[in-house]
Amino acid sequence: MLQTALHFSHTLLKEIIQPGDLVIDATMGNGFDTLFLAELVGKTGKVYSFDIQEQALLTTRKKLVESGLDTRVKLFLQGHETIGEILNLDVPVKAAIFNLGYLPKSDKSIITLPNTTKRALDEILLRLTPRGRLLIVAYYGHDGGMDELSMVRNYCESLPQEQFNVLNYQFINQKNQPPILFCIERKKKSE
Repeated sequence: MLQTALHFSHTLLKEIIQPGDLVIDATMGNGFDTLFLAELVGKTGKVYSFDIQEQALLTTRKKLVESGLDTRVKLFLQGHETIGEILNLDVPVKAAIFNLGYLPKSDKSIITLPNTTKRALDEILLRLTPRGRLLIVAYYGHDGGMDELSMVRNYCESLPQEQFNVLNYQFINQKNQPPILFCIERKKKSE
């Protein structure tokens, strides 16, 4: 059976993340990706997780503590556009994931925005290791969602093929705007 965009994003992350890696959850949400990443990086790795809503941080912290993985994660109550203020340029990032849209079961007027998402993408790509992956699961069936989806698609299409492989994964015969997955992988210099 074909995987949903979210499940396929996890498959793509599992393929490359190793214990000791530094990874980013750019949109913490309800903490599912943060928890998943914390398991993958092991005791010596680190997850940096961002969200602007306190509810997201509290829900995520509770999941991490209950799972005994809280020491592997740094939670930030701030937008993903501030990644450049948190991580020095010389900090290698193995992987990052975004779930664009709004926090499920919360205020649907608080959404990710094209300009802040673009800034976060720029900052992560500056730090992404060779064979590192940046995944974007774009939920776009809400006000403002199509604008952000358009920005992400244009951003991905403009990346130089000499430096990046970019995958677009989506179901095209489903109703209600199923999410679209984009995967950006940095090539090794010798490729």
